[in-house]
Amino acid sequence: MWTWNPQDDRPETTATAQVLADDDPALETPFIRELLRQVRAMDTFGAWEHYSDAAVIDPFILTPERKRAIPVVADPDGETVNRVRTFYNAVATRIEARTGVMAVPVINLSHEGFGRAFVLAGKLVVVDKPLRDVHRFGFASTDKLVRRGERLVDGAVALVERFPEVARA
Repeated sequence: MWTWNPQDDRPETTATAQVLADDDPALETPFIRELLRQVRAMDTFGAWEHYSDAAVIDPFILTPERKRAIPVVADPDGETVNRVRTFYNAVATRIEARTGVMAVPVINLSHEGFGRAFVLAGKLVVVDKPLRDVHRFGFASTDKLVRRGERLVDGAVALVERFPEVARA
């Protein structure tokens, strides 16, 4: 039975409007390309199939208007948890591509949005990030998204190079 949902009739606001342009140069960076591959790989029902790359990455961008629209205290929804998992999957895949060592993300998250994200390369923990307020997970811009992702990858690659016997064990 169909029921009316007032959310369907709300006008698009700055909090819901797409903020990324289709010609944003950040969409061509290796990290964003990998993030796009991860999102599209997880899309088993083809929901993102007809969306542009900018529209697929747009939910990762949390502008001040979008941040204000999110309550300060809330539990993360499934879409947000999937974005966290996808981000760390992209980090792990970039680490693996640069080092040749299989990298695996491990996300431990409570229903309240607190936990840790690990990326393991062999027996070496190459990324260890605490997760807080996951319901507000996002980045202020594509540049900050790329910088955060590449910084995690660069740090992990340095650890693999420093401890190759542990990473390759």
